[in-house]
Amino acid sequence: MVHVLSSRVLLRPTDPERSRAFYGETLGLAVHREFGTGPDRGTVYFLGGGFLEVAGRSDTPPAPGLQLWLQVADVRAAHRELVARGARVVREPLQEPWGLVEMWVEDPDGVRLCVVEVPEGHPLRYRPGI
Repeated sequence: MVHVLSSRVLLRPTDPERSRAFYGETLGLAVHREFGTGPDRGTVYFLGGGFLEVAGRSDTPPAPGLQLWLQVADVRAAHRELVARGARVVREPLQEPWGLVEMWVEDPDGVRLCVVEVPEGHPLRYRPGI
C-alpha cells in the first residue's frame, strides 16, 4: 500500500486567468497557496478535504470525463449564490433517487462540477454504530 500524505487535482486550463476567476471569485474557493509569476502562475485552492491546483496552460480543454464533486451544507443556498455570481448552472438542484441533492455547474473549459448536499439521515451522513 502506498502511504499517501496529501493529494490534489491538477487542472491545466486553456485560459488560466479565466479559470482562476471562476474558481476563486465565482465559486469563492479559498486560496491555499500561490506560486510562480505571470499569467501561467499556479494557484492551489482548498477543496474540502483536498486541493485543486490551477496552473500552467493547455491548448485543449481538460479530459471530457473530468468531473469534480463538491459537498456543501445547503445546495439551494449555493445555487442562489452561484447564480448571483454568474456561474453557468447546467442543472438546477434536484433530489436524486439515491437521496443526494445535486446541482451541476460548468467551469470555463466545460469541466462539470457536481455540487452536492447530503441530507439528514442519508447513509453517507449517518452510519449506525459509529
